[in-house]
Amino acid sequence: MTTTALKHVESIDRTAQAHWVGDGFPVKSLFSYHEDAAANDPFLLLDYAEPYEFQPANTPRGVGAHPHRGFETVTVVLQGEVEHRDSAGNHGVVGPGDVQWMTAASGVIHEEFHSHEFTRRGGTFEVLQLWVNLPAVNKREQPAYQDLRAAAIPTVSLENGGTARVIAGELFGATGPARTHTPMTIADLNLAAGTTTSLNLPEGQTTLLVVRSGQLMVNGGQSARGVSLVRLSRDGDAVELAAAEQSAVLLLTGAPIGEPIVGSGPFVMNTESEIRESYREFQSGRMGRLPA
Repeated sequence: MTTTALKHVESIDRTAQAHWVGDGFPVKSLFSYHEDAAANDPFLLLDYAEPYEFQPANTPRGVGAHPHRGFETVTVVLQGEVEHRDSAGNHGVVGPGDVQWMTAASGVIHEEFHSHEFTRRGGTFEVLQLWVNLPAVNKREQPAYQDLRAAAIPTVSLENGGTARVIAGELFGATGPARTHTPMTIADLNLAAGTTTSLNLPEGQTTLLVVRSGQLMVNGGQSARGVSLVRLSRDGDAVELAAAEQSAVLLLTGAPIGEPIVGSGPFVMNTESEIRESYREFQSGRMGRLPA
């Protein structure tokens, strides 16, 4: 007989402060590699742009050309549109339900703006961006890009009326389309009010719940509401979520890489010397340039 042990709640953080990234992304940083890097391994950073109403404009808002090296960015668009362009020649518009998975690896220059169409018409904008660390052996590989359209992301209807969109890994018998370098599960959960959902999760993995809206009771105990981050123990293989109201939650589980994490701005490597080298290569143009 197989038994389950609940992962216990290690912390619930509701203190994320809002700030702007460029002029197009009003975000709350729920966690960052600058703090608790080992506890969140392999996840480095999570920015959540809450629903924000943008008026129509002539010039796209966003973030101009900037570099990344040593990790991956995962951009989940919930409302609005993001247009991406990078030095590896990738270009595309990511709309509601779509996910852009960019592997910076050895280095890439990119820009992220509201799409021209969204800029012209205006509307509600809501986006999540997650940074995922790479093992040292993969940090020097060539950049890569996954354009994961909403139609390719399986949505599981839960017995209690909620849904789970599985972006990476496996959950509720569905397998997400994202290719990952290390074992992980990323899923976007929408839980109906008054329902309880049980999740079977891997033993030994980092487990984070990013609550975007609503109110959850975790394992029948502590409450998480509004925009908050719940960190669960690596011990255990299950969690029970009771939704007191309609709740939207991003589930992250991942096998810790267990290597040194040294970061500065847009670079995350394993040593200080690698960070200094990254700045030199970026400043000399060896990470590439955006096409004209």
